Amino acid sequence: MKRLWMAGLTAAGLLAAGSAMAQETSPPPDQGPPPGQTETKTTTTTTWTVKPEERTVIHDYVVKEKVQPAPVQEEISVGAPVPPDVELQPVPEEIYSSVPEARAYEYFDWNGRVVFVDPESHRVVQIVD
Repeated sequence: MKRLWMAGLTAAGLLAAGSAMAQETSPPPDQGPPPGQTETKTTTTTTWTVKPEERTVIHDYVVKEKVQPAPVQEEISVGAPVPPDVELQPVPEEIYSSVPEARAYEYFDWNGRVVFVDPESHRVVQIVD
């Protein structure tokens, strides 16, 4: 029993030491990163799950309105930035009245797929086939 207790205490000590070493210190807000380190920024991209009936609404709108596809040669994926030459459109009421989550985004047609983009970060949040 004493051996088990000692093993647990040792493991807890190692875990505490490891987490203390993994902590980063950040510089005061008025200074850059410490010498020898680079500054990193984290951005978050939100996605939502598009239901089958919502996909139908989106697809029907794009077909009915004959939305012109954007001339994008690169592969587009969720979380990736949109090329700067792509013209984004506001999501029309015909879509966001049935798909309220789409209202916060802009979109473009990419080879028959509707790509929703966060207007602030210009990153892809959803691709609807």
